[in-house]
Amino acid sequence: MIIIRVMGGLGNQLQQYALFRKFQSLGVEAKLDLSWFSQKTQETAAAPRKFVLSDFEGLPLKTASGEEVRALLGRAYEEEAGFAEKVKKRLMPEKAPLFEESEMYHPQIFSWHNRYLAGYWACEAYYADILERLREEIRFPESDDARNREAMEEMAVQPSVSIHVRRGDYLDAANAAMFGGICTEKYYDSCVSYIKEKCPEAVFYVFSDDAEYVRAHFAGREFRIVDWNRGENSFYDMQLMGHCRHNICANSTFSFWGARLNGARDKIMLRPSVHKNTQTCVPEQMKKLWAGWTLVTPDGAVI
Repeated sequence: MIIIRVMGGLGNQLQQYALFRKFQSLGVEAKLDLSWFSQKTQETAAAPRKFVLSDFEGLPLKTASGEEVRALLGRAYEEEAGFAEKVKKRLMPEKAPLFEESEMYHPQIFSWHNRYLAGYWACEAYYADILERLREEIRFPESDDARNREAMEEMAVQPSVSIHVRRGDYLDAANAAMFGGICTEKYYDSCVSYIKEKCPEAVFYVFSDDAEYVRAHFAGREFRIVDWNRGENSFYDMQLMGHCRHNICANSTFSFWGARLNGARDKIMLRPSVHKNTQTCVPEQMKKLWAGWTLVTPDGAVI
């Protein structure tokens, strides 16, 4: 059995879910470990999150019990590894029961049938071939806010483009060191110009956790600020992004999934060339692993 640890916010949860579904599509028994969302773990988590996948309508979730995790891993993930496990992981990493993501893409995982996988699995290559199926089964519950229905109707009849600007926790010192300076003003200016060259009549819907900031930086008749989905309703922003014809993403898995849920055949998806400041963009590798995406550097260069 493959057990995949679920952790983080909605974008990360969807990636872990997508990997779970990819294993199932290969005929491999797979389940999800939800223990990260226990009260005990959340009390000590650096960034507590809610398990959101259960809010979608009818996702075919299969969860692993604590007994199944222990049978595979030999312990709960949160418990310290024993001596034998540490030795096996060091001397025979390919046979150790626990595999923790360390690179952008680990294709070898698809040759395994008994392993506990911990990571975020953001790379498009993991599940690109099943995205159409995922779009069909990831169904948002109907929103009570009429503005969401009205926005989707508008997006459907005009060349709509989503822009996601993530600030909030990215402004914290630790997060700024890791994620800051990537989606710069030059980045967004270049993305908007790129879209306008191909679609002069584009209408941009701007999504952010800092409405005041985006109102000041995206002024003009072609911009619409979407600022009404807050708190537990914030995931409807992802649904709206998915209804746009084209997508400009932040270095955020939330907006990556907004673009992935966009089923338009001729869509343009723009994303930053790196997700973290610890990464180096290798264009040939990125274009292979993120097929269909257009990469833009922090200084606005389109790759």
